[in-house]
Amino acid sequence: MSSSVYRVDKFVVPATAHAEFMARVATIKGMLDAMPGCRQNLVLEQVSGPGAFNVVTIVEWESAEAMENAKTAVSARYRDINFNPQETIARLGITADMANYRLYAA
Repeated sequence: MSSSVYRVDKFVVPATAHAEFMARVATIKGMLDAMPGCRQNLVLEQVSGPGAFNVVTIVEWESAEAMENAKTAVSARYRDINFNPQETIARLGITADMANYRLYAA
């Protein structure tokens, strides 16, 4: 049985915010890829209509502990560079649905 945990974040991004948001996503992806326990890190993008994009990030962690350690490290980095993701999402007019998942085994 797998102990993997998945972080799935879904964003609706206005076209006016696309370049800034995707640059930030690339930076965060690079940080997460280097974290111990990161098994897979995907960024999916879809044009959802005129002027908007859907962006989904899926990160597979080997354990809940690895995911929590990464969260702590990323939060510390955000403090160091004075970056607040919630404020940025609000400023850019992005809607977000972010949650942890586990693999369903029937």
